[in-house]
Amino acid sequence: MEKKRRNIAGFIVPSVIGIILFMIPVKFNGDWTVIVKIIADYIGGWIGGVLPLLCLIIITVSAVLSAIGLAKPGFMMRNPLLKDTFVTTVPWVVVRVLGAIFIWLTYFEVHADDSFEGDIIWMLTSSGAGGFVLSDLVTVLVIIFAIASLLLPLLLDFGLLEYIGALLMRIMRPVFKIPGRAAVDCVTSWIGDGTLGVMLTCNQYEEGYYSAREAAVIATTFSAVSITFSIVVLSTVDMLSYFGVYYLIICLIGIVCAIICPRIPPLSRKKDTYLVEGRAMPETMPEGYSSLHEYGLDLAMKKVGEFRGVGHFLENGMKNAVGMWFGVLPTVMAVAPVALAIANNTPIFDYLGMPFKPLLDLLQVPEAGAVASTMIVGFTDMLTPAIIASELITSEMSKFIVAVVSVTQLLYLSEVGGLILGSKIPVKLWEMFVIFLERTIISLLIACPLAHLLF
Repeated sequence: MEKKRRNIAGFIVPSVIGIILFMIPVKFNGDWTVIVKIIADYIGGWIGGVLPLLCLIIITVSAVLSAIGLAKPGFMMRNPLLKDTFVTTVPWVVVRVLGAIFIWLTYFEVHADDSFEGDIIWMLTSSGAGGFVLSDLVTVLVIIFAIASLLLPLLLDFGLLEYIGALLMRIMRPVFKIPGRAAVDCVTSWIGDGTLGVMLTCNQYEEGYYSAREAAVIATTFSAVSITFSIVVLSTVDMLSYFGVYYLIICLIGIVCAIICPRIPPLSRKKDTYLVEGRAMPETMPEGYSSLHEYGLDLAMKKVGEFRGVGHFLENGMKNAVGMWFGVLPTVMAVAPVALAIANNTPIFDYLGMPFKPLLDLLQVPEAGAVASTMIVGFTDMLTPAIIASELITSEMSKFIVAVVSVTQLLYLSEVGGLILGSKIPVKLWEMFVIFLERTIISLLIACPLAHLLF
């Protein structure tokens, strides 16, 4: 009985702490956020001056060791952490090397002077591309990855996912075609930050709790934009007074996309194969249990029983951080500047957005041409469509539609998309773009009629 009480406490106490840190919204300095993000922002403010240099070192080390890893040297192959982190394929080595080149050019402000405007290096490293990615994104992610990775085991290692998974197995599987435990990924993303959701999903996939299909579905469907960033988007188009109905529409579209997208290609064609066999939860409650609560509690107790001490807890956290630092940061630094340079300096995304004009005309959206030009640019960065809308669009209805769709598109390369590409989650760039288009069309079909009711 004493052991059972200890196990229950071992389940409840860390899980509650994890929920408080990652999933409970708090108001801080006038904005809604989560405690993990507050901690990360505090540390980032304290050591902000050295963060660009730290990122430069991390991404350079990643490029050099990944290049060495192509030869599969013995010292890497014998060390599981080095092998998993740096031994990768040629295309990913190229991406990491490009990330290193871009961060060196940006950090040392090569061709940063406006006299070089129009030069390809200036396009990649200017304040609207590489400069933004380094100062506003990578330096933020490096702290979030470290803090969140060290604390994520509170959600992962003490039975919370097993308990939630059992309670929700009869809802999540039939409705969204994913395990019940994915509800934690979803809440972590929507309340906290999409990057946290991707980290959680990646960890669960690598540990064998999600199949390739489930990980791809969860990462592209449930790693949603946080409440905080949604506020930023809406404030960019100067429409914060509509936030309540705005966020309700976002939630509605998110749920509809989560129901439809897993049932159509490319997500429907993903295989239910596992990196580690035998860890996935059963689809139905086994015999011998009187309720899902009892079954979930039993699974949680078994998970608590596997806990091997604080040292193992910290080791898991460090593995998470190393994987994110040396695997994901270089990808973001390689992909995001290119995407933003194309968006800022070429009409390519305007041309790509043209096919949306007939649909927008059919949906009777004012200034359909200007709205169409924002549709594809959201694939590069979530805030860019709202910035364009604030400058080019006068109709409040159209601004509202752009603000909604830019959030529900979800898979922007400057953050969530880049993180997915840099992880082991099996989603290719072209597949991500197709899912992005699917989400865009679904979002428009819901957002535009609702906007007509509001304006």
